[in-house]
Amino acid sequence: MIKPVIQVENLAKAYQLGQFGTGTLSRDFQRFWTTRILGKEDPYLKIEEKTSSHSKNNNDLFWSLRDINFDVFQGDAVGIIGKNGAGKSTLLKLLSRVTSPTKGQIKVKGRIASLLEVGTGFHPELTGRENIFLNGAILGMRKSEINKKLDEIIYFSGVERYIDTPVKRYSSGMYVRLAFAVAAHLESEILIVDEVLAVGDAEFQKKCLGKMSDISKGEGRTVLFVSHNMAAVKALCNRGIVIEKGTLKQSLPINDAINLYLEESSYLQQITNYNFENVNLTTFEILSNGKSCSTIQAFEPLCFNIEYEYLNTIPLETHLELFIKNKSGIIITTLSTWLSAKTIIPKNGKLKIKCYLNSGFSLLEGSYLVDIRIVDVINQTYENILTFDIINSLESGYIREVQSQYFGTVYTPNMWEILNI
Repeated sequence: MIKPVIQVENLAKAYQLGQFGTGTLSRDFQRFWTTRILGKEDPYLKIEEKTSSHSKNNNDLFWSLRDINFDVFQGDAVGIIGKNGAGKSTLLKLLSRVTSPTKGQIKVKGRIASLLEVGTGFHPELTGRENIFLNGAILGMRKSEINKKLDEIIYFSGVERYIDTPVKRYSSGMYVRLAFAVAAHLESEILIVDEVLAVGDAEFQKKCLGKMSDISKGEGRTVLFVSHNMAAVKALCNRGIVIEKGTLKQSLPINDAINLYLEESSYLQQITNYNFENVNLTTFEILSNGKSCSTIQAFEPLCFNIEYEYLNTIPLETHLELFIKNKSGIIITTLSTWLSAKTIIPKNGKLKIKCYLNSGFSLLEGSYLVDIRIVDVINQTYENILTFDIINSLESGYIREVQSQYFGTVYTPNMWEILNI
């Protein structure tokens, strides 16, 4: 039986809200003696705290994580997915032993290299070269082992010119480049990477994803990766852990985990009376054959029906943009009044707008998300405001049944000429 390299059992982490010190050591000791030893009321509680049942009931504790259980096996690349504040970074800090759990336990087999924040594990006064040796020493590596990897690390980071400069003079992008190069190349069995890679440019992100893929698939090491870029998570990971409000929702194969996360992140199929900063979106729906729907046959013409009104300031003119995205959050196409040279003039502040897509534009089978942007004095963008599904069948006009994961997402009309020569 294969044993996991990471075992997480009943893991929980709580944080104390507000100020929990009195300001002096003598008063802190008096508070501890009175409440913990004698079991009496805290002498330094404020009046409103004494009368607050909320303070008495939960002791002002915030549970960042509760009852987390999962296993990770050698060679797995695991994407940890969830909204902001779900507890992803807290989980990585616990796994990296940056902080300790309030309850539960973590069993780890092997050395961990982690990249949680810009400059994690770096001493600002030391040079890049010296920090490489410092990080290696923290991982328990000998100087000779680090020397073997040194040239490879420096080359991968792309900061050769500045390697003997104190890292306090590095930009955030240079910090991340060197930190990732160190974490990825030093001999650790487990690599943990938080959203810090977003600081790097697109070319470096691609380079990092390629390296992490090599680490997982080629070298058999374990990778834990947190990112809001679903395309990156899908490309790298084979499993996904979905976290919601501090609890583990499910641990699934990566495609299923991403689908679950996007479903939970999406709004209703039809939007009514949704208030933005200066706009009330009264209707946002998809029409097919004149009817509101969320499931559309491929090749069927469809229409986005939008109604909104300005609450306060009415601009002289405005534009509307719709961004259609696939399940990985990648924009497939933009529908824009500006691109179509159509200016919207909201004379009385109320607008009804329809955008028609004929059969010349055809999405293949799959689930899609829509962002809406209202462009006026303030550019207001609202993500995942609508979701819909495209289904296909032979009856819907296809010559063959196809699925988007094999053939992309958009069907482009084309004509073939075949000559026998």
